[in-house]
Amino acid sequence: MYAIVDIAGQQFKVEKDQTLFVHRLPQAEGDKVKFDNVLLIDNNGSVKVGAPTVSGASVSAKVLNHLKGDKVIVFKKKRRKGYQKSNGHRQFLSKIVIEGINA
Repeated sequence: MYAIVDIAGQQFKVEKDQTLFVHRLPQAEGDKVKFDNVLLIDNNGSVKVGAPTVSGASVSAKVLNHLKGDKVIVFKKKRRKGYQKSNGHRQFLSKIVIEGINA
């Protein structure tokens, strides 16, 4: 059984006991989260597609911890002009584990 769910503006294909890294959630570490934007549910071959969401369906998860992603280096250069600019960025992430899919 799997579901496609919208979490923090991104769509994920999730199954029970799966761990994900999503954009930082406002809940504290150890809190339970419920996502209601379920777009599709597949229960062993019987597929429910929402228009736009499946009514009454939800995905429950638990926030394991908050962390920062790997550093991304942004380097800009224009040749023969002497222009160079370097910038870095680390995305704030939350690690969650899917506890159940309620159809």
